[in-house]
Amino acid sequence: MHEWHADELGPAEVVHLRPMPGMEAVVVVDNLALGPAIGGVRLTPTVSTVEVARLARAMTLKNAAAGLPHGGGKAGIRRTADLDGISRERLMRAFARAIAHLTDYIPGPDMGTDESCMAIVHDEIGRAVGLPSALGGIPLDEVGATGYGLACCADALALKGLLVLEGADVVIEGFGAVGTHAALALAERGARVIGVSDSRGAVFNEQGLDVPKLVAFKRQGDQVAAFPGGVPRTAHTVGELDCDILVPAAQADVFDRRNAARVNARVILQGANLPATADAERIFHGRGVLSIPDIIANAGGVICAAVEHAGGSRTQAFAAIAEKIGDNVAELLDRTSRENCLPRQAAQTMALARIRAASGYRRSF
Repeated sequence: MHEWHADELGPAEVVHLRPMPGMEAVVVVDNLALGPAIGGVRLTPTVSTVEVARLARAMTLKNAAAGLPHGGGKAGIRRTADLDGISRERLMRAFARAIAHLTDYIPGPDMGTDESCMAIVHDEIGRAVGLPSALGGIPLDEVGATGYGLACCADALALKGLLVLEGADVVIEGFGAVGTHAALALAERGARVIGVSDSRGAVFNEQGLDVPKLVAFKRQGDQVAAFPGGVPRTAHTVGELDCDILVPAAQADVFDRRNAARVNARVILQGANLPATADAERIFHGRGVLSIPDIIANAGGVICAAVEHAGGSRTQAFAAIAEKIGDNVAELLDRTSRENCLPRQAAQTMALARIRAASGYRRSF
């Protein structure tokens, strides 16, 4: 069971809310040394304070590692049976009014929410990122910022001679907004996507799946296991396929000490937040599997959000994603080699150095 504890970084605030009868929410503003906190809003039946706190800390480190002028935060709305029949618009308006006073927290889309939800929040309180294009925003899921960032991460590894993208076998675990865009971007670079999974199953084709057709099939609401261009498999086995690149883009803690040794990838690009436990990452490292941690690999979404918040364009956002992720992967590889440490340790060292430098300019009394 996961726990969280306050430390020198934060959290700055943990706020439990009841925006309307039967509705429970929590906001964790973790750290503000670099600026106002950016982080998504989860709307699920199981979201908990512990989950939100862990994710808020991950956002603190991710934003710092990316060199963004933002701290980390996260919010969760627990969708219970009491809320059945209540529209998502009403839920999001109630949530937005409840967080109006938390001016250091800038919400964005996350699991269970999207750009239309952020449009509602922005309409109520005047602040949100990941807004629809019609409102001058950059809709993160629509443009595929996180998936594009994962491909930029692969580009950086290729520049270092650690990958050859042309003909590389790729497996995507979690074929949602992040996974689909990562698959498209990697396929454009000549990689061969051989297996993908969603919550209901998986599909495999050792010769490579037709990614555009599979994405269109999935967006029609079909489960990937029914895609006619491959062989169905059970979802939990796709992560064990022999491949060059594995992109876990589903839930947190998918890999742990019980299954990490069964992963047969040479490189893991962490598309989800916290997809592997500390035990799993140690096992990967011991087996020579290079696992690029979430706070480096999947930072494309929050980099895009920061550019949007500053008034930048989609073109500027994608240029920033490529530059920042490329530079960070190069620094990460240099640190892991020089310090003989796990990639996550190197990434956290990078982030903490930036947070501590910024903290020196903050009032401490």
